[in-house]
Amino acid sequence: MIRDSLSVGLATAAYGISFGALSVASGLDVWQTMFLSLVMFTGGSQFALIGVLAGGGVAAAGPAIAAAALLGVRNVVYGMRMKPLVDRRGPVTRVAAAWITIDESTAVALAQSEDRSARLGFWLTGGIVFVGWNITTLVGALIGDALGDTRAWGLDAAAAAAFLGLLWPRLKRVQAGAVAVGAAVVATITTPVLVPGLPVLVAALVALVVGWFDLFDRERATP
Repeated sequence: MIRDSLSVGLATAAYGISFGALSVASGLDVWQTMFLSLVMFTGGSQFALIGVLAGGGVAAAGPAIAAAALLGVRNVVYGMRMKPLVDRRGPVTRVAAAWITIDESTAVALAQSEDRSARLGFWLTGGIVFVGWNITTLVGALIGDALGDTRAWGLDAAAAAAFLGLLWPRLKRVQAGAVAVGAAVVATITTPVLVPGLPVLVAALVALVVGWFDLFDRERATP
């Protein structure tokens, strides 16, 4: 379990370098970038936010926040699942648990067969990711800031690639793959006619439709 926490935590934290550099490329400064990692602390939502900002600047702030919030909803579901396991002390512990309830800490905890190991896996993984993510975010932001015009290095277009890297391992079901393809098609069609940021929100309707009607709910066949 400790080995799982270390491997998952360190691997996830490495993405913080990409986020820091891409955040600066989207127009945020080092301190704003660090604030996002400290307070928001959910990689997918952070990449979505800076991805929209990179495409539309300050004018896309509203859609960018909405897109990040949509992705953050999954953490609410994780919180409901983890509450019986970690909600055993006072309000300070609850706030700390809520802060580190992310994909990785939840996954490691649920992979354990005993409650004690699950709690330890949750706290250890979440703590490693939080500390590592913020350190690497600072490193990435400083690198991006030192590069100057990050668009000359192609970083303005890299947010989408980094976000795809986070998304790809999660496409293990036919349903998830169908959502990804459908959302990509909708976003491609609406991008030329809508202001930056709105295509992301429209594409999110694909997930709502597929989830509501429970379409394609079967695991992808594996060789």
